[in-house]
Amino acid sequence: MKIGVRVHDFGKSNAETLARQAKEVGFDAVQLVLNKAIEGETGLAGTLSKEKANYFYEAFKKEGLEIPMLGAYFNPVHSNKELVAKLVAKFKEHLLYMNDFNAGYVGSETGSFNDDKWTYHPQNRTEEAFQEVKRIFKDLANYAEEVNGRIALEGAFGHCMFEPKALKRLVDEINSDTVYYTVDIYNYLSIDNCMSHTQIFDECIELFGDKIVIFHIKDFVIDDGALKQCCIGKGLMNYDYIMPIIKEKCPNAYLIFEGSKPEDMQFSYDFIQSKLA
Repeated sequence: MKIGVRVHDFGKSNAETLARQAKEVGFDAVQLVLNKAIEGETGLAGTLSKEKANYFYEAFKKEGLEIPMLGAYFNPVHSNKELVAKLVAKFKEHLLYMNDFNAGYVGSETGSFNDDKWTYHPQNRTEEAFQEVKRIFKDLANYAEEVNGRIALEGAFGHCMFEPKALKRLVDEINSDTVYYTVDIYNYLSIDNCMSHTQIFDECIELFGDKIVIFHIKDFVIDDGALKQCCIGKGLMNYDYIMPIIKEKCPNAYLIFEGSKPEDMQFSYDFIQSKLA
């Protein structure tokens, strides 16, 4: 299996520097979020081109790195509808040039009525929220069909698709071969359910099946009664249980480190490799 990293977790720089840093750890791939990773880039509609996409593809390819996901995450239920329209246009442009990046998917989460906080809001768990998210991503899926693009959607406890069943329903109702899943088990956790994380993982495997294309790899501890992300391999996430199942059921999915500190990445990379072995 191939292990990657959200490359802006090394900090914002140029593509060549980030590629070298990722390769030094041993990563095979990167999740590329242009506005967070690359100095001078916004990723907004009107800023991409075939030539620019090819340039970034070549910069990472030179170090032997693939780009399984372009991150164009946005909040589809944000109260500022002009902002939503602007970010939908950004997502579409990423889909348009996705294949020039030689990227696998363009990714997003499903948003929150708390706008920029992306945290729990009771309205997130309503039928109104579901239908609005579906409306936005159905339009994006239709566009992806036109331009040969692919979308990876991700749920989270505090977002509109707050549990695996909700995300499964969304993808089923969009009903497009262009839409796949990103699984981030940590995202589905709260202080109340965190010790049932292997059951949540099993539910994702059962519901999403071979449409899982990316796993975001994280770890956690409980600190003063709250969940806290920590160095992968030094927390409570049961990778002895999780990794063999991923390897068996989803061997072509990418494992992407998300939110790791640069000083932790080598330890965590070696840890995950040991679990795969």
